[in-house]
Parts: sequence; structure tokens; C-alpha cells
Amino acid sequence: MEKYRDIGLKLTPQRLAILHYLEGNKDHPSAESIYRAVHKKFPTMSLATVYSTLSVLKEKGSVLELTLDPGKKRYDPKTTLHNHLICVSCKRIVDIHGEYKLDLTENEKQEYTIIKSHVEFYGLCPECNKIKTSPAKEASPCA
Repeated sequence: MEKYRDIGLKLTPQRLAILHYLEGNKDHPSAESIYRAVHKKFPTMSLATVYSTLSVLKEKGSVLELTLDPGKKRYDPKTTLHNHLICVSCKRIVDIHGEYKLDLTENEKQEYTIIKSHVEFYGLCPECNKIKTSPAKEASPCA
């Protein structure tokens, strides 16, 4: 938690709870899901506290704001370059690693200097794929 103090984040008990929730979290949670999880321990905490904490973390480069789901922003505490795979049914997001070659024309190569990339893949997660291929279609188990 020292790294958050070093970036100038005031470490209140509510913010510490948010940071602990995010630490190592691979679910790419929304602000609302972070709020629901942390609100259990801090019932007087507001959703605004979660949003303001995420805003500071984003500004300081300690969390990535993902706009992969048009319905809501999601947050990723893993800030190293990586890509994402998104289930089109349940909206589950997983990290994927690897580099993907981008073929640019000679003109594009001369005009642009690429400094980073992010690739999004869309498909069905294993659970939603099972439902899609099963005779009795049910609601997504991942949602």
C-alpha cells in the first residue's frame, strides 16, 4: 500500500478497502461491483467515494479504465500492456498476453510512431459456449 501513498493518495479506511479489493483482482470490476463488495464492510461509504478513488488511480496510472463494455466502464489493476478477451454473452473479460503484428503501409509507417497497442477479442466463454450448444438454452451462468 506504500505505492499508493507515494502517488499522493490519502489512505482512508474506505480507500484502503477499495485498494485491497482491486489488488490482484482479475475480474475487471465495474465501479458498482466494487461498491457492492466494499459497502458490506463500510455501509456509510458512497458510490462517489469509489468513483473518486478510481479517478485518482486512473490519473496516476495505477488502474486502467476499460470501455470494452458499452454498458459500463470496467477497471483493471494490471497496468502493464496486455490485451483482453470479452464474452459477448455474459460480458466476462479475461487478460490475454501476446504480441500481434500490425501490417502498416509504407506511408503509415512513415507518418506514425506506435507507442502502445491494445487488442480486443470477442467470443463466448466456455460456460456460455456450453449453453449455446446445449439443447436447453438457459441464462448465462457468468452474469
